[in-house]
Amino acid sequence: MAASPQIASLLGRRGRLGLDELLATLVVDGYLLADDAKQVRMGARAGRSMIELHPLVLIANARLANQHDPGRPLSLEGLTEWLAGHAGLPYLKIDPMKINVAAATQVVSHAYAKRHRILPIAAAPGEVTFATCEPFEDGWAPDLAQMLRRDVKRVVASPIDINRYLQEFYGVQRSIQLAQDAKSGSDASSAILNFEQLVELGKSGEVGADDRHVVHIVDWLLQYAFEQRASDIHLEPRRDTGHIRFRIDGAMQKVFELPSPVMTAVTARIKILARMDVAEKRRPQDGRIKTRSSGGREVELRISNMPTAFGEKVVMRIFDPDLVVKDFAQLGFSAGEAAHWRSMVERPHGIVLVTGPTGSGKTTTLYSTLKHLATPELNVCTVEDPIEMVSPEFNQMQVHAAIELDFAAGVRTLLRQDPDIIMIGEIRDLETAQMAVQASLTGHLVLSTLHTNDAPSAVTRLLDLGVPHYLIQSTLTGVVAQRLVRTLCPHCKQAAAQDAQAWTVLTHGWELPVPAQVFQPVGCLECRHTGFLGRTGIYEMLKLSPRLRGMVSAQLDLGRFGQAALSEGMRPLRISAADQVAAGLTTVQEVLTVLPPIDALDDAQP
Repeated sequence: MAASPQIASLLGRRGRLGLDELLATLVVDGYLLADDAKQVRMGARAGRSMIELHPLVLIANARLANQHDPGRPLSLEGLTEWLAGHAGLPYLKIDPMKINVAAATQVVSHAYAKRHRILPIAAAPGEVTFATCEPFEDGWAPDLAQMLRRDVKRVVASPIDINRYLQEFYGVQRSIQLAQDAKSGSDASSAILNFEQLVELGKSGEVGADDRHVVHIVDWLLQYAFEQRASDIHLEPRRDTGHIRFRIDGAMQKVFELPSPVMTAVTARIKILARMDVAEKRRPQDGRIKTRSSGGREVELRISNMPTAFGEKVVMRIFDPDLVVKDFAQLGFSAGEAAHWRSMVERPHGIVLVTGPTGSGKTTTLYSTLKHLATPELNVCTVEDPIEMVSPEFNQMQVHAAIELDFAAGVRTLLRQDPDIIMIGEIRDLETAQMAVQASLTGHLVLSTLHTNDAPSAVTRLLDLGVPHYLIQSTLTGVVAQRLVRTLCPHCKQAAAQDAQAWTVLTHGWELPVPAQVFQPVGCLECRHTGFLGRTGIYEMLKLSPRLRGMVSAQLDLGRFGQAALSEGMRPLRISAADQVAAGLTTVQEVLTVLPPIDALDDAQP
């Protein structure tokens, strides 16, 4: 917004911002009461913090009521956007994932950027963009434009973000450069490395995985992934550089590039932390790291390493206990679905299967269910490959193919351990399926997973593995197929009218009325301008009734079986997703990117 003449007289002067001028302008603008402004001014002087903190931070820290938005305090981002309007400059919320750090940090030195409170965020051939928290101090801009021989564009950003990313960007880039220097054996790095590292460099010519710069890079990478809500970290070697990508809400996003020698050192550091064989680079390995987030939460990472054409590729799956274990409502179960699920898993015996492709949330569903079932009166045992998340409530066993400890051998062992509930990571072969059936027949509840597209297909999958149909009839309690869809950001989603044609595509074969109102993604600071924040599950629940059990035979007709399941109350994935759309949680377009093409089962209607 444009500043009035009176406001311009307060903020329009050149130079650094002062607390008194900002407070006076906020009062004139009607954002603050005069008494609140006086309180902040007196508190700042008493604490002598005016020199230490940016005035915007001081005002935001006071958590004063925003007179333009009753019930909400003045936030730092809101104040920064207000300041940008008075300065006539664009406002920017810095997104480090959209910044080429290597290019940006080459524009000016860290000392120069820190002195002027500026952060380079984009470098093009004809223009360089800087974020500043001092929009009225611009004497550096024309000098820098002349020196760089490029136009200088300024945007206004939060002073806390600028200070933070000044440290992170230049710190990480310096660590990368020093680690790269160590690879080439330059004198700049030898002053930092100790004698033993110099000996190793002389022998191998490689960066030490324990070099403090490599340690810094890995620590920053993990903390950054936790902050961005990443579920996986991918380190991918290429011919000249190494790519780092995060999977956030199911979508891969490129984050950073590292020089190949530094990527090799980072990979070695991760292998050391995961207790993997650093010298072995020819065969795949698995490991585990336990660390803490910046907030102090304990986080586990499952590490998978494999050789590729240009080096070792590493994928780190992040298991945050706060995110992995949820109650049934957080999983996305409706009240009816939660009741169906409980009726299947709270039985004393039987087999319950969760199906879906990799990354569809099966692990989260199983762990959350086991947490719900585990009580001091029950013995809960699992056999997994690998153990996804260590939990104190369970007795967990890791599969080891090298010593012939597979799923079947694991279940055979667990049956001698007096279990009440057994969770099998995956039924992959006939022997494992037979042991699951045996466990069920002897009075145990068995939970496991299969890779099928829908719930009825799980029955044919068991038949294909070789399980006799009469054993399936007597042991299988139910099957749940699931997928994950992104949920709309609650902070910015907007009401919209549902397109009738798209709704018909989603609900094909089912007479469901078009919702009077749905929501569409917009994009804001909270969701990083994607319009989506987090994911939820959609479910297809098949509970075997006496009629369905009678239909299970060696020559099962999947089409007829599926139609019978629908008539017994099973709701396809698409209809479960339609409920989520009607509830305003997601969109038809998002659902159609996740679900498989419409098949005969979805065409059917009871």
